Amino acid sequence: MQTTNRKRPSKKEPTLDELLAAIAKETLHIDTLETRKSDSLDFHDVAVWSVKAALEAAYRAGLAAAKEER
Repeated sequence: MQTTNRKRPSKKEPTLDELLAAIAKETLHIDTLETRKSDSLDFHDVAVWSVKAALEAAYRAGLAAAKEER
């Protein structure tokens, strides 16, 4: 019997859009990344430390995804 190094099926992985939306919501307090064609809804004042946190979260998600692909 031959064995393979296949991953066990896990719960559904989020899409890139879902992941980015979750990071935006959690770290930047932005409800959606969809364009709503309204300046008051599409433009946000965001603190630089929140932008840094969002970028770090995206970077960590990328590292985790790369490790899973190995």
